[in-house]
Amino acid sequence: RNIACNVAPVFLDTARTVQKTCSLIAEAARSRADLVVFPETHIPAFPVWASIAAPIDNHKFFSRLAQESLLIDGKEMRTLQQACAQNKVFAHIGFNERSHASVGCMWNASVLISDEGKILNHHRKIAPTFFEKLVWAPGDGAGLKVVDTERCGKVGSLICGENTNPLARWTLMAQGEQLHISTWPSVWPTRRVANEVKSDGGKQYDNIAANRTRSAAHCFEAKCFGVLCSGFMDKDMRDTIIAHSPSAAETIDSLTQGASLFLDPTGAQVGDQVQGEEGIAYADLDLNACIEPKQFHDVVGGYQRFDIFDLRVTRERQGPANAFRLDRKPDPDRSTDAHQDGDVGFLPPPTGFRQMD
Repeated sequence: RNIACNVAPVFLDTARTVQKTCSLIAEAARSRADLVVFPETHIPAFPVWASIAAPIDNHKFFSRLAQESLLIDGKEMRTLQQACAQNKVFAHIGFNERSHASVGCMWNASVLISDEGKILNHHRKIAPTFFEKLVWAPGDGAGLKVVDTERCGKVGSLICGENTNPLARWTLMAQGEQLHISTWPSVWPTRRVANEVKSDGGKQYDNIAANRTRSAAHCFEAKCFGVLCSGFMDKDMRDTIIAHSPSAAETIDSLTQGASLFLDPTGAQVGDQVQGEEGIAYADLDLNACIEPKQFHDVVGGYQRFDIFDLRVTRERQGPANAFRLDRKPDPDRSTDAHQDGDVGFLPPPTGFRQMD
């Protein structure tokens, strides 16, 4: 059983958002869930302000986000790990990660935590999208992993726009992915309402259609199940942003919020859907359903030409230590997990897939 939490953070308040997240993990366990998924940068917020106000007006938001962001080996992460262990449930959590080396460096990150409280995968979004470049640093390939779990199958994940990247998606397919997690923000503005109506004639970004299209394509190509988990903009988040940028009120209020739902290996929707409100979506997924459609198109098996195509993936964790090596001590920003090293759960890739460490 899988659960997708279509929920809002306690806006820019990490302590209270972590507390809310732990409560939802406990609720997932009471519902006999194997895996609970949280939205993109659920802790402590998605920086939607970067899309609607000029960078010169957003210093306070940037500073607050940096101060509230998590260290991968910090106390907040340990609290989340303990919640998973105590409730015996897997969790995939999106969060803003800060660097040990720079107080102003942040990544759009996610972790997959086991039912024993271990971090099985730690991923940083490889390329921030559009206005996100004003907030986050680029990530790396260290987290492009599929983890083989007994309870949930072979689990992989990508963050938001990464699901548009065919090479990132194929990297997960090549590791035998059976369950693909994609996480999304509540809203993603691309233009002001006034511009849409009176000026350039373009349309506002349709995040529901865009998210569903990309995720369904991945499920169909990989012959895997999909979990789409979107955030929710609540009144507190809306009012705080509009108080900062009053001219954005019409734009913010015109946006369609994202949806949380599930897809099968044909790209068809299964289970619950939550959209436009806080709530939890449930789906019971039978991973054996991934087998039959492999007869038709197995792009990491008999329907591929590894003698023609060759993908190289650099899996090294990037950080200042890569360019400044006075010693060989581990750099915390290079660690996949505060308690363990190595490619936990990394599956041997097929021919045609080259891992570069």
